[in-house]
Amino acid sequence: MGDISDIPPDIDASVPHSARIWNYWLGGKDNYASDRAIGDQIMRFFPEIVENARGNRHFLCRAIRYLTQDAGIRQFLDIGTGLPTVDNTHEVAQRIAPECRVVYVDNDPLVLVHAQALLTSTPEGACAYLDADVRDPDSVLRRAAETLDFSRPVGLIMLGVMQFVEDTDEAYAIVRRLVDALAPGSHLALSHPTNAVRGPRMDEAVRQWNEGGGSPRLTLRSPEQVERFFEGLELLEPGVGPTTLWRPELTGLEEVRPIDDFGGVAIKR
Repeated sequence: MGDISDIPPDIDASVPHSARIWNYWLGGKDNYASDRAIGDQIMRFFPEIVENARGNRHFLCRAIRYLTQDAGIRQFLDIGTGLPTVDNTHEVAQRIAPECRVVYVDNDPLVLVHAQALLTSTPEGACAYLDADVRDPDSVLRRAAETLDFSRPVGLIMLGVMQFVEDTDEAYAIVRRLVDALAPGSHLALSHPTNAVRGPRMDEAVRQWNEGGGSPRLTLRSPEQVERFFEGLELLEPGVGPTTLWRPELTGLEEVRPIDDFGGVAIKR
């Protein structure tokens, strides 16, 4: 999407944005020159960022497949949706159980434009999109309740979103508030970038993101800090670690390498 005439009036294409940069790294076309510029800058220094992006996307597919097929979850709240690509949450879930209901949450106007056009449900299920901010969990929950029944288990999907909340205490409080609203039997799938694998090179990639104008700013957290997001929940095997190593057999992966995207899946008892 490089043609300036295609840009919705409320989007500043001169400012690189996380959803569009991520889309570029995933091979998508819904990005602008500013997004590609910072994306290329980081890729030159840290080409593994593309592996991180794709690993996170594959983790989404495996987590949704597990939650739908094995855990019996039929409703999902996906916060930090990003731009639609292939195998979005509702597509994976409704392929297994067409009656699944999915609410997507993001606050990028370009995501809203594409979500309204592309995130369409099966007739048996439902698919809704909220233009909302994760920093206002009460609003997210109130509006999501128009589509989801919070008296029944929900799959809460928070992949690659909490790194954009810089204050760590606030980040934990947001996740706790959302989890507290869920019924027993609900699950949390969460991922977050770390520097546990690539170390200083990942630190430098994040510095380039933040100083290059990537919006919003990105904060790395340690594996121990990522695990704290799951406090009070029962982590499923293999626990918190590189998302590429979370049950790779669910998507038939035979050769996997650890990446600096850490995450896990846990159940609320």
